[in-house]
Amino acid sequence: MCAAYATFGLAPAMRAGGVLHDGGYQVHRDFVDFIVDGRPLLFRLSDLDAVSPLASDIPPAIFTAQVRSLLLESPAPLPGGRYVVYGCPECEDLACGAVTAVIRRDGEDFIWRDFAWQTDEHADLDLNGYHGIGPFRFRGAEYRTALSALLNGSAPDTRPRVLLIGARVAVLAKLAAALRTIGVGADIAHDADGVPADELRAYGAVAFGHATDERDRAAVRRAFEQAEVPVVHVDGLAPIVPLLVAQIEHALDRGPLAQHRLTDLTAADGGADIEVTSACRVTLTAYRLDRLSRTHTHEIFDGVLEPGRHRVALDARAVKGRSYVVARTSGSVLVTAVTH
Repeated sequence: MCAAYATFGLAPAMRAGGVLHDGGYQVHRDFVDFIVDGRPLLFRLSDLDAVSPLASDIPPAIFTAQVRSLLLESPAPLPGGRYVVYGCPECEDLACGAVTAVIRRDGEDFIWRDFAWQTDEHADLDLNGYHGIGPFRFRGAEYRTALSALLNGSAPDTRPRVLLIGARVAVLAKLAAALRTIGVGADIAHDADGVPADELRAYGAVAFGHATDERDRAAVRRAFEQAEVPVVHVDGLAPIVPLLVAQIEHALDRGPLAQHRLTDLTAADGGADIEVTSACRVTLTAYRLDRLSRTHTHEIFDGVLEPGRHRVALDARAVKGRSYVVARTSGSVLVTAVTH
């Protein structure tokens, strides 16, 4: 069985959080994904909103225990030699459902097989098995090297933090509150002058308010450069909190573009063009500011798209004037201004 070898690797991934169009929130989760034959294993599971057990926001001792479990240095947590491969990003409770697999040794090799959707201690392969996925045979040296690296200081960083720079304190306060709600730390400042390098290293992104002038932006960039702290800079498109949250979520995504489900988004008066790399649920939301700077939100699309490029019609009333489109999948989010 499973005579052909598959390659095994790991890569940083993100479950994008955000402020949803209905007022709800989706929690931000950074995790390490499994890369099988050069492609995220999660992508083979169609439209599944889940994270691996190797998440950055779990305590170090639990993270280490998860790694050692996948190395089969401890007993399987579920009957039948089954391990959780992906779980609920909100609560990680098995009752919410999880993808599990049997992991075992065969000589020096590691084999992952019998993938299933599981909601209690016992998996029903006939009813809930992923019959088109696996089994995968991994070379032992490659498998151990990838996972052992996580025990040697290569674990993902702790929860992300964002520095918010701007003069409109009310907007920044709402933005910071929204980011904290979804699990992203946020601090507000007018500038970064005199901030020690150790403090600047805590930030993964700097977001500038729409009204921040170029002199202040340049000073903040210079402060990070002098401290030799690489950071992503986000120029806020408009004082719309869900839009700014989406921009920051995109900036925090460290995964390589080739391992994203959502890879391109453009929008003009007539429609939005979206490119996806695997079948997934995509939502499109339009935001616009009217002449009185009031925000109007319109849900444009919510459905599963197959791999490729797609065009979605835009309602002219939803995107007139200053307007923006946010495209979201479980693993990534993109933002674009609508060109007229």
